[in-house]
Amino acid sequence: MTKGNVAVLLSGRGSNFAAIVRDSRKADANYGIRLVISDQENALGLRKAHVFDIPAYCLPRERFKDRAAHEHEIAAILEKNGIELVCLAGYMRLIGPELLEKFPGRIMNIHPSLLPACPGLHAQRQALRQGLKISGCTVHFVDSGLDSGPIIAQQPVRIRDDDDEDSLSSRILLHEHRLYPRVIRHYFSNHLQIRGRRVIIAGR
Repeated sequence: MTKGNVAVLLSGRGSNFAAIVRDSRKADANYGIRLVISDQENALGLRKAHVFDIPAYCLPRERFKDRAAHEHEIAAILEKNGIELVCLAGYMRLIGPELLEKFPGRIMNIHPSLLPACPGLHAQRQALRQGLKISGCTVHFVDSGLDSGPIIAQQPVRIRDDDDEDSLSSRILLHEHRLYPRVIRHYFSNHLQIRGRRVIIAGR
């Protein structure tokens, strides 16, 4: 079976990255992780990439004159390695036109809320402060906005009366680790159909 080439962009610990790698190495997986790129030199995800024996690139933003130059270098690495899908996994920067234009409909992100509720940073804290009863996680295609791209799949998580930010985050994260790999498999099975703002998962 020919496997799709995936790159992961991360800024932190790489929890979702590790979950994706583990899934990609199962016998029935239809994709593989070709490389990792981080904008943070001390990102734990870079060390995990080393453990997994996956090529990793560190491209700190401050080394480049602007976002366009930074993304131009990222795009060059992705294109050189034949990357078909870019997965953001805790990548703490908005994606700009340089990458969006070169990978249209080929950049995904996972967010720890049921978008469009609680976009941006500290989504779990937002959910608790707003008194929500249900939170969860969302995988979506990336556009130029903040967590505003077409939603692919979501998994709800009930908010308990005794939840704090840490406990809610931990429970949501377990679902993130299952949902993201599943969506990537759908992508490379050609099951995702974009109809305007709606993403249909065919054959489910």
